[in-house]
Amino acid sequence: KTKELDYEVTTLPSVPTSVEVKSEPSKPPVSSVVIVGSEARQSAVKNQSNPVKYETNPSSKKKKEATSEGSGWALSDSDDDDVKVETVDDLPKQEPQRSRAKKPKVQNERPPSPHGRLYYIDEPDDFFESCVPRLNDTYRFYLNKVTGLDRKYNSGALHIRDVLSPLFGTLKESAQFNYCFDIAWMVKQYPSEFRDRPVLIVHGDKREAKARLLQQAQPFPHVSFCQAKLDIAFGTHHTKMMLLWYEEGFRVVILTSNLIRADWYQKTQGMWMSPLFPRLPEGCSASTGDSPTHFKRDLLEYLSSYRAAELDVWIQRIKEHDLSETRVYLIASTPGRYVGSDMERWGHLRLRKLLYDHTKPIPGDEKWPVVGQFSSIGSMGLDKTKWLEGEFQRTMTTLGKASHRPSPPMQLVHCSLPFRSPTGGSLPYSIQTAQKQLWLHSYFHRWKADSTGRSHAMPHIKTYMRASPDFSELAWFLVTSANLSKAAWGALEKNNTQIMVRSYELGVLFVPSAFNMETFPVDKNPFPCSSSVSGFPVPFDLPPTCYSPKDQPWIWNIPYNQAPDTHGNIWVPS
Repeated sequence: KTKELDYEVTTLPSVPTSVEVKSEPSKPPVSSVVIVGSEARQSAVKNQSNPVKYETNPSSKKKKEATSEGSGWALSDSDDDDVKVETVDDLPKQEPQRSRAKKPKVQNERPPSPHGRLYYIDEPDDFFESCVPRLNDTYRFYLNKVTGLDRKYNSGALHIRDVLSPLFGTLKESAQFNYCFDIAWMVKQYPSEFRDRPVLIVHGDKREAKARLLQQAQPFPHVSFCQAKLDIAFGTHHTKMMLLWYEEGFRVVILTSNLIRADWYQKTQGMWMSPLFPRLPEGCSASTGDSPTHFKRDLLEYLSSYRAAELDVWIQRIKEHDLSETRVYLIASTPGRYVGSDMERWGHLRLRKLLYDHTKPIPGDEKWPVVGQFSSIGSMGLDKTKWLEGEFQRTMTTLGKASHRPSPPMQLVHCSLPFRSPTGGSLPYSIQTAQKQLWLHSYFHRWKADSTGRSHAMPHIKTYMRASPDFSELAWFLVTSANLSKAAWGALEKNNTQIMVRSYELGVLFVPSAFNMETFPVDKNPFPCSSSVSGFPVPFDLPPTCYSPKDQPWIWNIPYNQAPDTHGNIWVPS
């Protein structure tokens, strides 16, 4: 039986697989990383940050030096990016590769990018903390800042340094839940006055990967760890959340970015930032201070699912704070097999339950399409009835307690050729999976985000929504860590009497009724931010454009060397 993998990959320098990364003498040391996974994945990840320039003579093997055109985009290799893929014991073991003598580097032999050998360019002085969001923002949904954009497209967006800024509170302690970590980089993102405050890292690493993570933290005695239990094969700890405890109160941030620089640099990411939750008076019960969306109850239940003593202090802190201002619903996945009423606690059945209870049928809703956008795709079966239509689409098309569920269009936004960049390995849709589900490609639509200035910023964000036929309104909106996969969302088993979930995931659902609205108006021009706009800031352009007959989905582990991409590069994963 084919197993499913659901993980993400990030930009990485070109290095041998399963070998500690050594920095060049002229560059600062970097964290050691190891690449685990199929041979094809290893090859693609190694090459994604060394874009090969397109040549008109295909027989030439030489990679030309390119010149900068002053676009502001840094599209090259880096010795600072880290990659981490979950170690999976069930993967077939491969013969160790024979060591090969390193070829001496020849200047100009493999020019990395229009900007030279350094992948990153420095952000301007006013890039960080330049536009702190209004504290009374209606939705509290933000995009990440993207280096190289026109300033207006970062107005109201947030960088991790903004999130951790003293402007949001006097930090006492924090917990970072995530999938990929660069601990040295993460520590530098905290303001200097908070840089020695305790940080708990919640991760899913095991064995060698865990040892490397612990080694990263040796210079930082204020960093401690909590290992998430992953008892089902091929599951990952994919949740991305910050718990921030201040002298003034408590805050929750649920986001889509890993804790590595590449994810906060030139990718499209998103986050929900809670209000500052005040402390409750002494003697209040644990259930006091919950919101109409039961966010406090559900967050406590999610943290309890880890069964980890390291989280007990955070559970107690949440109980002591007033979360009643929260307007979003929490949607989580946690590994396990669930039956009875527990089936509706996690994964896509949790989303189905919330849509059933808290939305209303809309006249003509059979014409309201479901739009899904993600960075990774899992195996979904030989045809659409196996999971996508039989389970997932049924969940996504739920609107209230209507007895009849129409089958509206489902539009899946996935990057197509020629959109590519050195971050192409962060879109891990493999040729092996794609060939087994060619039927899926008829659902694909292009990534285009001119309204947010992010058409060329690789979408690592994951969003799902139900839109009106003219795309001016939304029936609901979800931002989450969950990609399009059974591992993330869960799959029914035993004649639909049980659901099996492999991974930890976390997201927030925006429902109009929680905001005293019938529907969300779509903000067609969310940048620069304005206090007078009440529309929802969708990260990409609506309506999505369907693939043309000539469009192909981005497949990350095959070469593209017949024509250049939007940045003048070709992709050679070998």
